[in-house]
Amino acid sequence: MLTHRHPRVDVLGVAVSAVTPHSAVEEIARWIATGERSYVCVTGVHGVMECQRDPALRHIHNASGLTVPDGMPMVWAGHRAGATWMRRVYGPDLMLAVLERAAEEGWSSFFYGGAEGVPELLGERLVGRIPGLKIVGAYSPPYRPLSAQESGATVATINASGADLVWVGLSTPKQERWMAEHRDRLEAPVLLGVGAAFDFHAGLKPQAPAWMQQRGLEWTYRLVKEPRRLWRRYLRNNPAYLTRIALRPPRLTTPEGAL
Repeated sequence: MLTHRHPRVDVLGVAVSAVTPHSAVEEIARWIATGERSYVCVTGVHGVMECQRDPALRHIHNASGLTVPDGMPMVWAGHRAGATWMRRVYGPDLMLAVLERAAEEGWSSFFYGGAEGVPELLGERLVGRIPGLKIVGAYSPPYRPLSAQESGATVATINASGADLVWVGLSTPKQERWMAEHRDRLEAPVLLGVGAAFDFHAGLKPQAPAWMQQRGLEWTYRLVKEPRRLWRRYLRNNPAYLTRIALRPPRLTTPEGAL
């Protein structure tokens, strides 16, 4: 696993990378150039609060090569801790930025996750949007846990594709657990858990307006769009996060060897 090369902000025990969209893409490019292998967690309040209830999940986030600040509350926490350069690294935007770089560099991608037909549709939409994009495979796993044989076959398929980037759209915390479990078995330098970005870029779900994203209100937009699925997540996590962050202010850490 990689040494953390960027300072991190301790947000309730979760080490969130103090990065910008540009520095995140550059770090991913470095992994591919050097052949180092790691994974990217895309984390907001939901991920941080899931980590409070699951120490193993917190370890997965903290062992990542990058745990990027997907939501504005993570950025505000970073600024409060002194990482004034920190910017939001929104999962869907990071996906587009990395794929645009991939088209320039010749990196190939494999899409893993989403409902049946979604990763294939996602690939079609992205190829139409980004000229020169190279996609070498797509797979929508069943909702049930895979057997050892099925898991091994999936690993073999992804490795045979020669993918440089494996995009994982399983939602938090399932995608983080999948990346950690499969990291050592997959040859691709980069695994990225981007969740809802699959549905957004496939054109299946709308994204919140930019002004709501910038003000940390994206959760209200998503709640209105999917109340039955998301009400428990937001009404449980958001008040608890605000209470805990008041009692345990975020702090900036600079690991040995960090930039």
